[in-house]
Amino acid sequence: MLEILYQDDYFVAINKPHGLLVHRTGIATDATEFALQLLRDQLGQYLYPVHRLDRKTSGVLLFAFDKQTNTQLQAQLHEPSTQKKYIALVRGYFPDRVTVDHPLTNDRGKTQEAITDFECLEQIELPVPLGNFQTSRYSLIAAYPRTGRMHQIRKHCNHLRHPIVGDRPHGCNKQNRLFKEKWQLTNMLLHAQSFGLKRTSDNQNILIKAPFSSEFQRILTTFALQLPH
Repeated sequence: MLEILYQDDYFVAINKPHGLLVHRTGIATDATEFALQLLRDQLGQYLYPVHRLDRKTSGVLLFAFDKQTNTQLQAQLHEPSTQKKYIALVRGYFPDRVTVDHPLTNDRGKTQEAITDFECLEQIELPVPLGNFQTSRYSLIAAYPRTGRMHQIRKHCNHLRHPIVGDRPHGCNKQNRLFKEKWQLTNMLLHAQSFGLKRTSDNQNILIKAPFSSEFQRILTTFALQLPH
């Protein structure tokens, strides 16, 4: 069963696991399970996906029970007052704070504005060789996307030359191979940790938070990094 983080008469939020598609798509023909169908069966109600998360990304995912709520929530996601916080582990020493304003081209060839605010939470250097270096450096970061483009955080991290651990195709093959061989990790370490938004029933501010997966927690513990709150 999917983990429900929040539910009222208008919408529901789940903690989407890594590897689960939001809904059926022609891009991933190998998939047989989808969050939309699984949650419909679990709740016995028709649902509207408010937004998307990449297949490899875990964390907060919203579904509305009716069209009006779906429209309201989608509008909210584009407002500055709605804060979406993602956590990722990336290669190298990340800047303390940086904003990336770098347009992205989607799979239909359309170029769109894309803006992400980043902050570095922790940095670590490990005595593990990688490429031409005798040590490996990593950063735990928080990302706050102002826009919602496909693979936005992944592409912006790669644009900064700090690819997310486990990301394919926007990551580093050498890094991903190291994590698979040394730490048996095949997941991408990007997690939608929290969404702060207004409840549609009474316009009150709420914060929906998603616990980290066991694999994400395992790597942070291995690297002696603090689990972000």
